[in-house]
Amino acid sequence: MSRDDIYVFFLILFLNTCIAAAYWVWSTVRKNERKRRQEDGTIQYLIEWDVLGREQDNRSYGLRTLVMLLCPVVGPCFFLFSYLLYRVFFSKPVDLADVVFSKERVRTFIHAEEDRERNIVPLEEAIEITDTDELRSLMMNVVRGDIQKSLASISLALNSEDTETAHYAASVLQDALNDFRMNVQKQYKLILKEDKNQISYADALIDYMNQVLEQRVFTDMEQRTYVDTMDKVCEILYEKNREHMTSSQYESVSLRLLEVEQYEKCRKWCERAEYHYPNSLATYTCQLKLYFNSGQKTRFFEVIEELKHSAVVVDSETLELIRVFR
Repeated sequence: MSRDDIYVFFLILFLNTCIAAAYWVWSTVRKNERKRRQEDGTIQYLIEWDVLGREQDNRSYGLRTLVMLLCPVVGPCFFLFSYLLYRVFFSKPVDLADVVFSKERVRTFIHAEEDRERNIVPLEEAIEITDTDELRSLMMNVVRGDIQKSLASISLALNSEDTETAHYAASVLQDALNDFRMNVQKQYKLILKEDKNQISYADALIDYMNQVLEQRVFTDMEQRTYVDTMDKVCEILYEKNREHMTSSQYESVSLRLLEVEQYEKCRKWCERAEYHYPNSLATYTCQLKLYFNSGQKTRFFEVIEELKHSAVVVDSETLELIRVFR
């Protein structure tokens, strides 16, 4: 082999290495861009983020780079030819000729399923049904919907005399609670990172946790643990952007703390709600429940007098609450 041939050989190796390095840099930039878009998405999207798929994507980039290094010229040409073949024969533009982009609202009428509606009853009543076939059918109708709002009702089916219904309710409840534990852990870690999406993450997590915790489906110890986590998330949101917190969020954290007898923390959030939302009915109802459960009768009647002289409209539920407590 002449000296010119050696120069050409090493030049080819050098160019091939440059091509492989350029591909690796391009894949890294693309991976970071995709990760940034995922972090800018919603909480629900982050919950359903497929980590295994991300690892497989990173592994494919590494394998292609390794093939380019071990197979000079042939490797890059093979991947280039594959890409061109895909672009020419398989990548076709989407035909939007039949798609109408209209801003006109279209009202769709869906007929009610009368036979199914007649069979819908509260699950609390369904548990008392002696016909096992009917009970199982009603149980299936419950779990087909949004079970996050029906966990308390499903937990009642654990005491059913029908062992199959009780077993099915236990399986559904366990899966739902495991998903809740996993999602709370993931989202709480994202909140602690203190990035630009911290406020939106905290806002979504508070509402998500309250939807489940208000149903009291956990044991007392686990309920107390998650209520404490909810209190910490609310504290982060309050410190970062307290103007972003809504009256319903103040009410949620106050009531959850009250249920686990954390009276001092509950009082803290009631005072904050009174400062930021003085004309909200939820602010008064939380204070009434707090002072009644903690035995502070003087403050309880003082809040009632304040409510009477305020411009807040009292609903029938609050009137019944005052009547029962008094």
